[in-house]
Amino acid sequence: MTIQEIFDRPEAFDFNVPTLGECTVDNPVRDTVFVPDGARTLIRHNAEYVESRIRAGLPVPSFEKAGPHRKIFHAPAWCRAAIVTCGGLCPGLNDVVKGLVQTLWFDYGVRHIFGVRYGLEGLVPSYGHEPIVLTPEDVDDIHQDGGTILGSSRGGQDTATIVNTLSHLNINLLFCIGGDGTLRAARDIAEEVLKRKLSISVVGVPKTIDNDLAFIGRSFGFETAVYETGHVITCAHVEAKGAPRGVGLVKLMGRDSGFIAAYAAIANSVVNLCLVPEVTFTLDGEHGVLTALERRFGIGKSHAVIVVAEGAGQDLLQGETRRDASGNVLKKDIGTFLKTKIEEHFAAKGAPVSVKYFDPSYMIRSVPARGSDAIHCCLLAKNAVHAAMAGRTNCVVGKCADVYMLVPIALATAERQKLDVSGPLWQAVVDVTRQGEYMGYEPLVRG
Repeated sequence: MTIQEIFDRPEAFDFNVPTLGECTVDNPVRDTVFVPDGARTLIRHNAEYVESRIRAGLPVPSFEKAGPHRKIFHAPAWCRAAIVTCGGLCPGLNDVVKGLVQTLWFDYGVRHIFGVRYGLEGLVPSYGHEPIVLTPEDVDDIHQDGGTILGSSRGGQDTATIVNTLSHLNINLLFCIGGDGTLRAARDIAEEVLKRKLSISVVGVPKTIDNDLAFIGRSFGFETAVYETGHVITCAHVEAKGAPRGVGLVKLMGRDSGFIAAYAAIANSVVNLCLVPEVTFTLDGEHGVLTALERRFGIGKSHAVIVVAEGAGQDLLQGETRRDASGNVLKKDIGTFLKTKIEEHFAAKGAPVSVKYFDPSYMIRSVPARGSDAIHCCLLAKNAVHAAMAGRTNCVVGKCADVYMLVPIALATAERQKLDVSGPLWQAVVDVTRQGEYMGYEPLVRG
């Protein structure tokens, strides 16, 4: 299914989050505004779309609002929670772990909280990863550090074995922090739990630095990642200006979606070409990257800065397709490929260039969350706990139009969110970089 299919035929999809049963326990949270039962939020705020469906008597897609409920399903005194972090590192992982622990402990009085070591491997006994006990003191200052105190891993683990472990440990709250692969695993766990008629809430906190999950809004870590590109792109610019016909080439994260590259190009307006997976490009010819560099140098510019997303230009590279332990396609290295092609092209023309190549991916992934990104982590964590305590399961916390909501995992992982190349964001990239002129799609304006 695609996102567009979901909007075209919302009646064919289930937007409701499963629940474990009737909520009969009084919520111990004080001084709060409870979410009314049945409260929902629209997920598409296009007035024409909403009005047309209402006029036609058709359902308008919406998700359940997140937040604390007056009545909850799980009795806090009997709760045992487990937290797991999976996949690649991302700014804010420790913030989410801290937010989960503090909300469970201080809001609900849950005193048995376990950190699962090294991803879902930690729920498979044969790996020998013992869980760690988490208290507010244990997580007090972890937000100051990047990465995750729990460790992480990739790769699918046996669902039945995981549920066996949860059952043996009497876990009834499982929080999975991860991307689409992790969330699909969480979905399988939740379905196995329901099949066995166990009362275990499985709630996801979406983690994708590429900002490519559907329906969950801006993902945590994304804002920090864009912020961290600033000093790298500045260095690339300085290096490019430091040599005649210098080229600063920066490869950024973005396996299938170019959001980080696009936002970085706008935020750091020294970028001259921004290459993303959503836009096919060539090397040679009238609209090629190499021709674009020739045009820029041809109008008297002595340097250029290029930002490329890791998943861009994959059709230009040869070689066997490989996958990581989670089944994700490993992208071929477009950065070193471009560096070589640029150098070879201009050397053959007798006008060599000096290419300085930067790949800061691991430096960016491993820093702590900053500013409003850290706040977002906290609010995602709090709403994940509220959902789990109210017996919601097989869902992930998202945000739409400044409202936190609960999204069924099946919909959140339906399709990767991608840049709209006809929308205002990409148009801003083209305007700021002037790449439409350099690549021959618009008249070249000198100066």
